[in-house]
Amino acid sequence: MAAPHSNTLAIVIPVLNEAPAIGPLLVELATWRAAGDTIIVVDGGSDDATVAIAEQCGAQVLKSARGRARQMNAGAAASAAGVMWFLHADSKVSANLREAILAACAAGARWGRCDVRIDDAAPVFRLIEALMNARSRLTGMATGDQGLFVTRELFDAVGGFAPLPLMEDIDLSRRLAHLARPHCLRARLTTSARRWRTRGIVRTILLMWALRLAWWCGVPARRLAHWYR
Repeated sequence: MAAPHSNTLAIVIPVLNEAPAIGPLLVELATWRAAGDTIIVVDGGSDDATVAIAEQCGAQVLKSARGRARQMNAGAAASAAGVMWFLHADSKVSANLREAILAACAAGARWGRCDVRIDDAAPVFRLIEALMNARSRLTGMATGDQGLFVTRELFDAVGGFAPLPLMEDIDLSRRLAHLARPHCLRARLTTSARRWRTRGIVRTILLMWALRLAWWCGVPARRLAHWYR
């Protein structure tokens, strides 16, 4: 593999049956690809039009064993970019995020995440956003919907994502934090409210807090994944 390029990003998007979401995201990322970034969509076995849409939008499409951690590791291995940005398919990106990430890394940041915004106008989501961003700044932990970015050097140093069925983002954050402080960008990444709307707002909040508490208490990720389903 060629030497890492520090002025470009590898944007790694793990997908599984994300046909409604992946097209709009890749359209937003078209200008990033024109600037030299690599857009890598890693499919875990979709049986809808996800792969066809991603290919039509010009993304590099890889096949991988199912599992977000495995898919993101496969995407990271496929690029020589010096900085990797792991993005959920239901995200929406703003024009300033690319510059914010690259500027942070140029200034010495080795990993970090974005502030999050939820794409629902209900006032309760402004509170949820504020709590998510504050929690992340306080604990130094980043979740996948906050757009975790990391230099290749640091990602390789910690061995990438552990092959966990859940909490792979929290686990990686914990290992990264042992080597470097996270850079918490004020620039906002928009994520979908579908999880809260589908499962119920209060139920989802309580479930996520319970899962994190159980994780820190040593409950295996496989059992947490069963609870999450």
